[in-house]
Amino acid sequence: QVQLVESGGGLVQAGGSLRLSCAASGRTFSNYCMGWFRQAPGKGREFVAAIRWSGGSTKYADSAKGRFTISRDNAKDTVYLQMNNLKPEDTAVYYCAADLNLIIYTTPSRYDYWGQGTQVTVSS
Repeated sequence: QVQLVESGGGLVQAGGSLRLSCAASGRTFSNYCMGWFRQAPGKGREFVAAIRWSGGSTKYADSAKGRFTISRDNAKDTVYLQMNNLKPEDTAVYYCAADLNLIIYTTPSRYDYWGQGTQVTVSS
């Protein structure tokens, strides 16, 4: 059974940084894309970034480009989201997701497995 466990969220001031981690287990993820999504109160779940486990191709939302970096550690089966220069509008619950696909999709419904989420709060 696939399990995705996020960690690393918290409270940070605007301009600060956080690194989110997503520990994956339950199967081999070499044929998966791993994505980060976020959901703010009263809003839908939106794409942040994704990475192909094999090869490391990445895709970012416009809001994340230049500030966030997605990466993976094959040995640890862990995906990271380094978030720099955080803004109050980045406040949301951040979710890790896995999609058995070699094409990177940005639509939440394409993803098969989800973590429980981790709260990120950015104060102004």
